[in-house]
Amino acid sequence: MGKEEVRMSSPEINWPEDYHPDACPIHVVNSLIMDVTCEQAWDKLVRPLDWPSWYPNASNVELINTTTEALAKGNRFRWKTFGITIECTVEECIPSTRIAWSCERFGMKIYHAWLLKPHPHGCEVITEETQKGFLPRLSHMLRPKRMHTYHQIWLEQLEKVARPQTR
Repeated sequence: MGKEEVRMSSPEINWPEDYHPDACPIHVVNSLIMDVTCEQAWDKLVRPLDWPSWYPNASNVELINTTTEALAKGNRFRWKTFGITIECTVEECIPSTRIAWSCERFGMKIYHAWLLKPHPHGCEVITEETQKGFLPRLSHMLRPKRMHTYHQIWLEQLEKVARPQTR
């Protein structure tokens, strides 16, 4: 089974060995240059309780081991995405620069990384996800572009909600 996206992985991502794109049959890359600052995009990205209000593939989000609404390294959160409920652990968190979380459930192994890089027109936001296991392979076979499509929607919606509201 081939990779869904032909773009190479960003060298800035600190892939754990087991989740590296070379070790996973599914690797999806999306990016968008946003007309917002990296700080504005970051502020919305790290608040998963708000995702369902602007990202249609997120629901039933709950924070597990934190009282703050913004994600930080070591935080765990549970949410429903792509029709299944998963629990994720934030593995890396460098404010306004990058965040990554992992999930292992139902024989699936998932690693989702985000990079935010200043750009002359605002901020380039890159999201990469690797997956392995029976369910991801089955989903990928049945709907090969689904994850790429929804991650692009996530990026586009992130840009919209991160824009300062004008009166």
